Amino acid sequence: MAQSIKKEPLITHLIRNKWLYMFLVPGFVYLIVFKYIPILGIVIAFKELNLVRGIWGSDWIGLTNFQQLFASEHFFRVLRNSLLLSFYQIIWGFPAPILLAIMLNEVRQMAFKRIAQTVMYLPHFISWVVLSGIIINFLSPSSGLVNHLIGSLGYEPIKFLTLPEYFRTIVVSAEIWKEVGWGTIIYLAAMTGIDPTLYEAATIDGATRLQRIRYVTLPGIAVTIVILLLLKLGNVLDNGFEQVYLLYNPLTYETADVFETYTYRIGLLDGRMSYATAVGLFKSIVGFILIISANYASRQVSGKSIW
Repeated sequence: MAQSIKKEPLITHLIRNKWLYMFLVPGFVYLIVFKYIPILGIVIAFKELNLVRGIWGSDWIGLTNFQQLFASEHFFRVLRNSLLLSFYQIIWGFPAPILLAIMLNEVRQMAFKRIAQTVMYLPHFISWVVLSGIIINFLSPSSGLVNHLIGSLGYEPIKFLTLPEYFRTIVVSAEIWKEVGWGTIIYLAAMTGIDPTLYEAATIDGATRLQRIRYVTLPGIAVTIVILLLLKLGNVLDNGFEQVYLLYNPLTYETADVFETYTYRIGLLDGRMSYATAVGLFKSIVGFILIISANYASRQVSGKSIW
């Protein structure tokens, strides 16, 4: 009869693996200081913040800030813009690194593959300040390359950055160009875990290249795709502050104003800290509900989920 394995005491386990746990300390400190302690600031959303009296000395006003938020004429515009911008980024931006990774995975010239990867993920390291300047120069109605091409075709220059209908296309296109190469790295790493014998077996069975991609490559990276999609859905109201703030202006508020820029104006410029906190809390609650719902739906449909 096999002897039962004695459970190692916790203290002994910690002492024996002390250096491994030491590596966790910086991560835990970061999470506690920058993620968990700021949660206490949620109480500001339920108070009329007075900087002189402090957070705990300010008057408690309950759900008044949320009532003002939902009654605001700007709320539904900002919510619509945030959802549409995220929706377009998911529809066009999420599949882009998957397709690019599949194409690179099919390349057999290793030198070309490495050079292509390097060139494509370099834009990730360009800050949005620099990239926004490049976009503004390219789309300038007087000296921009795009309008020079339009003018050479006999058309009048277009003031792209002052027209609301062009704003989402510009931001989404810039986001894809900047991040597609970086996202490709994750999927290429996932593809290295696929057993090469599966491709060999598929080739012997007469599968074409497209069939090998469909029946071997895509199932092999399905878990990675699901996890990244769920994380993307959890941040569906996070459109980023820099790219929108640096490219928008009052003429494009109709389609460009999102929660990040809205909270910046009302919180820092107008000084309505309590109201801005209520907006941020609303975003967090929506994101939490979305990621829980998406995770549950994914587990029910495909059997794959984060938890």
